[in-house]
Amino acid sequence: MTGDIVVAMRFLGAGLAMVGVLGAGIGIGVVAGGAVQAMGRNPEAAPIVQTNMILGIVFAESTAIYSLVVALILIFVAGSIQ
Repeated sequence: MTGDIVVAMRFLGAGLAMVGVLGAGIGIGVVAGGAVQAMGRNPEAAPIVQTNMILGIVFAESTAIYSLVVALILIFVAGSIQ
């Protein structure tokens, strides 16, 4: 019974760790939306805006990757340490 509770808490913690993905998704949407509007208003600046958009997406996506790594550590590694 005690082991089942520990396993359940590991999965709950992994799910809570994935809340960071919500922020990354919202951030990527904001960055891409702003870049599309900027390129539509000023097509001559599209290469510069596109470069900045790609960098913004990369930085926003890195937080999602960190959340995923923490969740995977909680699921697979935390169970073997007892």
